[in-house]
Amino acid sequence: MQAGRPLIGLSILLNSIFISCSDDPEPKTIYKNLAPDAQYVGMQACLTCHSEVHKTFQYTGMGRSFAPAHQRNSQAVFDDNALVYDEGSDFYYFPFVKDSLMYVREFRLDEKGDTIHQRVEKISYIVGSGHHTNSHIIDINGYIFQAPVTYYTQDGKWDMAPSFREEGNLRFGRALDSECITCHNHFPTHVSGSLNKFTAMPSGIECERCHGPGGLHVESINAGILVNTEKEPDYTIVNPAKLPRNLQLDLCQRCHLQGIAVLEEGKTFYDFKPGMPLNEVFNVFLPRFANSDKQFIMASQADRLRQSQCFQKTDMTCLSCHNPHESVQQLDPQYFVNICLKCHQSDDQKKCSETLEERSKVDNQCSTCHMPKSGSIDIAHVRITDHKIQRSPSKEKNLNGNKSFFGLEMLTKTNPGKLDMARGYLAYYDKYATVPNLLDSVKFYLDQCAPDQSGVFDAEIHFLFNKKDYPSIIQKAEDRDTSQIRDAWTAYRIAEAYYQAGDPIQAIWFIEKAAKMQPLNLDFLEKEAIILLALRRYKEARLTFDFILSENPKRPETLCNRGFLHVLQGNLPLGELLYDQAIALDPDYEQALINKAAVRNASNDKEGALKLVKRVLIINPDNLQAQQALGQLGIR
Repeated sequence: MQAGRPLIGLSILLNSIFISCSDDPEPKTIYKNLAPDAQYVGMQACLTCHSEVHKTFQYTGMGRSFAPAHQRNSQAVFDDNALVYDEGSDFYYFPFVKDSLMYVREFRLDEKGDTIHQRVEKISYIVGSGHHTNSHIIDINGYIFQAPVTYYTQDGKWDMAPSFREEGNLRFGRALDSECITCHNHFPTHVSGSLNKFTAMPSGIECERCHGPGGLHVESINAGILVNTEKEPDYTIVNPAKLPRNLQLDLCQRCHLQGIAVLEEGKTFYDFKPGMPLNEVFNVFLPRFANSDKQFIMASQADRLRQSQCFQKTDMTCLSCHNPHESVQQLDPQYFVNICLKCHQSDDQKKCSETLEERSKVDNQCSTCHMPKSGSIDIAHVRITDHKIQRSPSKEKNLNGNKSFFGLEMLTKTNPGKLDMARGYLAYYDKYATVPNLLDSVKFYLDQCAPDQSGVFDAEIHFLFNKKDYPSIIQKAEDRDTSQIRDAWTAYRIAEAYYQAGDPIQAIWFIEKAAKMQPLNLDFLEKEAIILLALRRYKEARLTFDFILSENPKRPETLCNRGFLHVLQGNLPLGELLYDQAIALDPDYEQALINKAAVRNASNDKEGALKLVKRVLIINPDNLQAQQALGQLGIR
């Protein structure tokens, strides 16, 4: 569960950007359970016939990928050494267990060592088998967020969650959407219209994630229709081993090729089924750097394997070495050696050139030398097997070398279109590296797209939004029949452009359109309520804020905005109460602190107001509102 954000020294050369990595065009399959109406039946239905397989699968990384929060499902050690301090945000975190429930306490100390802030959240789910990590999820009325601390099993220590220390502490605010959850778990029930609200959360990856929907297969078996699979495939269920090579790889790299995933128009992360080409649902991009040969992210097994001579010169797939039904940790040490020797059969190949002394140190394990353990650039404290099989791999993996950025490589299409590449760069900018030069690459590709090509308008609005070029967004919107907009984010971005331009009348039309398409996107609803405030439609704004808080009562921005509405309507005490609730959740929330300072000043408490304003300026010396407030309070 990471949002790996590599720090880069950008040196884009548009004429030399990497494109493609795929082999031949994806062959089609004729499996019946690829049909749109194929039904999932759940793992219990599979157990009726395949209990022996399940006995070993439940101990694999996939079988243990996700679980309810309980110590029996965690490798973590909960003791006094669990304390984690994040210097960048000045917060401490202490995970603990009480009455068999798991929690994490966030707190801050003043210079005297006294606690000046404390927030406790219950952990609802554990992510990861514990072989490398156990990360943690907070559930607020079905809306799920990553907890800010992770247990790193290999080092036996707690630390900030991946990217939280390097890229800024998101605390309890990192929403986990279906892209995250559908790799780390079997399909939960996603609440339509939301970003990160789920129900019926499963406990680990199940059979149908690799075999496809099982409804047709179960119906056939129950009807007595049996297929002799030694003679022919059973087309009611996918057997990954019998898929063509590219489709086998697409199945595995659905999750084991974590890069920048960009959905095709109209698709969701639930739409991929085993036996489909991955690029029918989404495409995957990876950034390439000057030292990409030595630096890679944790979930890059498919990418690294493709770079191996073993892969390029044979029909090797992931299944050549891995049995997904058995835990790697429980295999005999000789298992993978025997796999290597299946191909390397000549006398010269069987005879290792390394000295007996060196071979003895690693128990004659081929993979120890040819697939050495390495760190990753996106997750600290982990060591992973490098799946680029090499004759003489480098002894060191330099994780802090030359990070000059060469460009994005698309790994799911041989000849990606210009719009594909533009959307890839937009996603990279949004998720990993807000470097302005990346937008130059977006423009380079968009300029080569036909204006009437499907998806180009949405990408152009997205590009202009990232550049904060609101006048150009408005111009494009006015030159187009916007009643045909089908993308909620496009409508939201146009609404924001009109709002920034001081035109809430136009803004409300677009934000209502966005909220209609995603009625549980709480950020959309927040913006809608703010625009309603600007239009003085206070009753509608109040109802919208109240609905948001009924969905997630721990949104500091909503509490702050709801408090501001109370103040606008003359109820200062109730407004201040909501400001206090927002500050209790986020003691560094500048707008809530400033708003409370205004209430204190209006209540003739100039000293209290000044203290709050100075607190904001300690958090952010460039806060213009706080600087102006000092002047209003007579401080120069």
